[in-house]
Amino acid sequence: MVQMPEDKKEKIKKEEPHYLHHRQRLRERFRRASLEGFQEYEALELLLTYTIPRQDVKPIAKALIEKFGSFQGVFDAPFEEIVQVRGIKENSATFLNLLKACAGLYLRQKLRKKDLISGTSVLLDYCRLEMAGLTDEQFRTIFLNSQNEVIADEVIHEGTVDQSVVYPRKIMEKALKYKASAMIFVHNHPSGSLKPSKEDIVLTAALKQAAKSLQIRVHDHLIISKKGYYSFLENGDL
Repeated sequence: MVQMPEDKKEKIKKEEPHYLHHRQRLRERFRRASLEGFQEYEALELLLTYTIPRQDVKPIAKALIEKFGSFQGVFDAPFEEIVQVRGIKENSATFLNLLKACAGLYLRQKLRKKDLISGTSVLLDYCRLEMAGLTDEQFRTIFLNSQNEVIADEVIHEGTVDQSVVYPRKIMEKALKYKASAMIFVHNHPSGSLKPSKEDIVLTAALKQAAKSLQIRVHDHLIISKKGYYSFLENGDL
């Protein structure tokens, strides 16, 4: 066997792109301790190594976070805006959108067969992922059985949320269809405010009254934003 001269080995080593070793170090760090100690851009950088094989992706990861404000902002961003970032192709933009969609599917399945009264954190994680980054208001209803397990999760309305557009009758018809014993209402505030509006309060009262007439419980009405959440139940408003 012909041995490669040491000086040639050294030359090849020097010619290797510096980011190859950096990528390996990121992967080894993740295998040792998951994302513990990672900066936001490093976590995003690690993801991009799987869609951009022959390029230093650190500047791209930093550019994405700078454009969209945070790690979360990158995943909330639409495909059309992600591909505008220099260095990002359609494949990488699709990959980032896909990751969020997969996370939503994972959390949605975790909701199934789970008592949401004792496992509210799972519901909050799911709603934050699905709704906190939306630019328009969305109103959804979580329908529950007698064990407080999820039967169905439906988006009832998209756009300005008030009693004139979110018809209590429409929601009650769906509750009867699913033979629901209880419901949780959720809508988002794109503005970031967690304070219920007058319309939110009026709508909640109307929905609660309609549900009571059918002997269906209303466990809570949640307002979701990037700043957190507001619970009508926890604040004594239900």
